[in-house]
Amino acid sequence: MKFIKSALVSSLMVAASFGVAAQTTINGAGATFPLPVYAKWAEQYQKETGVQINYQGIGSGGGIRQITAKTVDFGASDAPLTMKQLDKKGMIQFPMVMGAIVPVVNIPGIKAGELKLTGNVVADIFLGKIKKWDDPAIVALNRDVKLPHQSIYVVHRSDGSGTTYNFTQYLNQISYDWRTQVGFAKDISWPKAATGIGGKGNAGVANFVNRTKGSIGYVEYAYAKQNNLAYTQMRNSSGKFLMPTMKTFQAAAANADWKNAPGYHLLLNNQPGDDSWPLTAATFILLHKDQVNTKKAQAMVDFFKWSYKHGKYAEKLDYVPMPEKVVDMVNSTWKHSLVHNGKSIIK
Repeated sequence: MKFIKSALVSSLMVAASFGVAAQTTINGAGATFPLPVYAKWAEQYQKETGVQINYQGIGSGGGIRQITAKTVDFGASDAPLTMKQLDKKGMIQFPMVMGAIVPVVNIPGIKAGELKLTGNVVADIFLGKIKKWDDPAIVALNRDVKLPHQSIYVVHRSDGSGTTYNFTQYLNQISYDWRTQVGFAKDISWPKAATGIGGKGNAGVANFVNRTKGSIGYVEYAYAKQNNLAYTQMRNSSGKFLMPTMKTFQAAAANADWKNAPGYHLLLNNQPGDDSWPLTAATFILLHKDQVNTKKAQAMVDFFKWSYKHGKYAEKLDYVPMPEKVVDMVNSTWKHSLVHNGKSIIK
């Protein structure tokens, strides 16, 4: 899995090795949440087809800005745009893959999966109301865990982030104090009462947590695994404490009602079900409806189609592939929405 480490540093540049001069190159930018799986898909697709996919993990906010400015061929965001926003920008969006956000901690003596947390406790930590790891609220959830009298150091995203959007949207659902004092967005004003620091991208947050004793942060699950971070258990909407696993991610994803989500605008946090991981999210691709370069537009769609069919690479990295019925919906969206001079250009 060395490719993930290099991809997380800054961006993915998958170069073709076929020596073909006139080769299709597709440029994308945006969310770091799906960067590991986009890296793997692009690497394998290049080997099979010779098509070069350059994807930069710059955060969802940056991806939206770049596709809006048409400086990339596609944008990527974990924070879906509304139909009104899409219509205004002349874009479509569609879900590419689903994954999970996990709280990660660096507490001496605490291993992955040992610590239990609830949404309200996490919110109070990020609000700065809970400042020590042996706070009674945390101890009450972890009677069998020896917690140190150590200050909590909060690590959050410093850039416009879809991971932040989904994480804070979850806290917004769970915590009245968070809802009334902070809210949710890709880029928020973090509570000053909580001592902490911002990291750029999922990789930046993972790095700060990895080297900071007493810290807590939030990252996409693949980053937690790759960096050997101690993820926590979380209590879900059914009151069950769960480990972050493919089973719990799939359980949450199974409840997603894409058919009744205009523009595929759908958030997956706090889904019902005993086995549903509470912090589950989809990540989206953004394209302009009016495509000037019809050859490149078809090449992009061909890559996305191939990626949907090769969900095995996503599963190996603990992402959840999109169900076939959703892929069929997306295929219809491409055919009806991607045009050149008013005519459909997708086969």
